[in-house]
Amino acid sequence: MTNHIEPVGTTGAAKITLRTAGELAEALPYLLGFRPDDSVVLVALYKGRFGGRVRLGIPERPEDWPSVAQQLARCLVVGCERRDGRPDSVVAFLCQDAVPPGEAPGPAVMERLRPLAQLLRTECGALDVPVTEALCLSDGRYWSYCCPRPQCCPPEGNAIAVDGTSVMAATAAYAGIHVRESMGELKARLAPLETALVADQTRALDAAAMDLVPRILAGAPREEVEEQTLDLAGRVMRRLADVPPAEDALDADLKDDELLAHDEAAALILGLQDRLTRDRAAEWMEGEEAPAALRLWRALARRCVGPYGEHAAAPLTLAGWVAWSLGDTVETDQALEMALTVDPHYKFARLLNEARAEGIDPEPVRSSLRTVRADREAESGTQGAVLEVATPPGDVERADAVTRVPAVAMPGGAADPGISRAARGLEAALRRRGERRSGAGSRPSRAGARATRRPSGHRRIGRQRGRGDG
Repeated sequence: MTNHIEPVGTTGAAKITLRTAGELAEALPYLLGFRPDDSVVLVALYKGRFGGRVRLGIPERPEDWPSVAQQLARCLVVGCERRDGRPDSVVAFLCQDAVPPGEAPGPAVMERLRPLAQLLRTECGALDVPVTEALCLSDGRYWSYCCPRPQCCPPEGNAIAVDGTSVMAATAAYAGIHVRESMGELKARLAPLETALVADQTRALDAAAMDLVPRILAGAPREEVEEQTLDLAGRVMRRLADVPPAEDALDADLKDDELLAHDEAAALILGLQDRLTRDRAAEWMEGEEAPAALRLWRALARRCVGPYGEHAAAPLTLAGWVAWSLGDTVETDQALEMALTVDPHYKFARLLNEARAEGIDPEPVRSSLRTVRADREAESGTQGAVLEVATPPGDVERADAVTRVPAVAMPGGAADPGISRAARGLEAALRRRGERRSGAGSRPSRAGARATRRPSGHRRIGRQRGRGDG
């Protein structure tokens, strides 16, 4: 769920007046920064200006709709009250293209979602904030749940303006506002692969997990495994940085997958289960390092296949953190939502999610990580040791020969060198805002979603964490 309350008037100098339901439907992707699909979106209004907004995937089971409607309404209104005061009204959007087999698109979706629209209107009204418009967007058309006049809102719906042809699109282009791909396409960049690579990747993860047992029994120092994992990550990042990403997201991800060997991915996925290793990896958050790091974290999240789905919490959280540090709040919210779906108790993701929800700036985290990194490099007499490791000749061609370096959080590990300090800063900031009460700012996961299957047997070895859990 996207539960980020934006300040009123964040659209900058570019202003446009939206007078009709059709213009509201056209404006939605520009308000969110992406094209929502299978989503409920509530947007607050202040004297005609857009304010905070919340988004959640439409629950599959209608019996979940009452609780979801109540939670969404409260989340929006309470969040807006903390930031900008109580909104004057709300606009609701229900966006869904998929329809049951044998039913006509559009009208069938609109009628099926009508009870959910009514629940949203009732719950917002109970909080003394009326829903002035509720729209269903499906199959390139829109319907109003609030307008009873067939002459302006016919049963077959009205067409939404083609991309780039509306006044809203022209104004957004002039203002430099970019609309990302749909949420489904963005989610696909972070979701486990469903290709022929799955079998080979699963075998590589099995082998890497089995390597953990003798390493633990042999008493391998945690720090040694950490350095090996980060060294491997640094070499892969340099490899990715040497190949500019394609413009098309799918082509870019396919190319990155080709540059990452199965055993490398397995070693890194298991290595990042140690929270101390993960925290050091979070230092690649800005400058030239950040884009390559984000590509790596996405690729690793896609490689958490089969019974290793739960392992994706670490790379997903890292992807969300780097995206946030780079200013991409759309990918941030999606990555953190997916991380918390995989592991609702993953502490780093929960803290980042709450900070995003409460409007905390990422700079305190960046500052803490910079300080920790500088102190460590000064102590060791190195600078940028991880990323400046020389890549052996022919490293790209010999990717399949890289030694597996799985990592495990050893008992009695060192204190968290970075994120715990940054997390304390975030928690202090949240306390100062008076918003640390139970459940404040949390984003509910998709209602009715099936939990990811946990690994069993030896596959759970790599899931152990360092002291402090996450």
